[in-house]
Amino acid sequence: MKWERLVSCAILILATLTGIIAFAYPFFTPTAAKGQFAMAHAQDAPIVALTLTLLCVVILVANVTSRQMSARTIAVLGVLSAVNAILRAIPGPGGFSAIFFLLVLCGYVYGSTFGFLVGVLSLLVSALIGGGVGPWLPYQMFTAGWMGLTSGWLPDLRRWRLAELLMLAVWTVLWGFIFGAIMNLWFWPYISPAQTALNQAWEAGLRLHEALRRYAVFYVATSLWWDAWRAAGNALLTLSLGVPLLKVLRRFERVLGFEVAPRV
Repeated sequence: MKWERLVSCAILILATLTGIIAFAYPFFTPTAAKGQFAMAHAQDAPIVALTLTLLCVVILVANVTSRQMSARTIAVLGVLSAVNAILRAIPGPGGFSAIFFLLVLCGYVYGSTFGFLVGVLSLLVSALIGGGVGPWLPYQMFTAGWMGLTSGWLPDLRRWRLAELLMLAVWTVLWGFIFGAIMNLWFWPYISPAQTALNQAWEAGLRLHEALRRYAVFYVATSLWWDAWRAAGNALLTLSLGVPLLKVLRRFERVLGFEVAPRV
């Protein structure tokens, strides 16, 4: 089991590094098409999406062949991804989407590997059923996957139900902002200074503190309001529906007789 867990961890690390490189390489590419942010990553997004999908297949195959996941686990993964994708299609005020609170609960209950897969597959399915397919999709898949992955790192507080609920609500608030902050990076290097006010654009050769200052201004001007709605909405859903949903998720595991491992 130790080796199987190491292999699973290695694949998750590889997927994460792939995502980091996909987000970061335009900052080191002087040929990034300034002023054409609407077409950011138009050339490489299909390759990134295919790579991420193949990595998810490898994760599933590795876990099934090593018996860390079963057919029942895969079935539950598919159902939860589909439910999450449908939740995303339900419109809310201020661009609010209900996709994240269930994703966080899945990662928390079933572990990082399961959470990563639910995050990636939820965004993929929701895009295919009407959420929109574009060069931004693989970056949304990576970011949602990281949300599910890191949710599996939270401490198990099931003995203290109120503390558990508050922890998960705070976590959804944090990820409401983190998701927006990460997603802005996929097109920020493509914005030219003429397209922004207050000197918000990234330019090659900037010192780190100046780049961070510009990005902070850019984030506040473009995303903060929308992310605040996302954070508040998902926290409210977690507080109101978290207890029964946690019971359902744990009942799935107990009644259907599947065990999700590793919980890395």
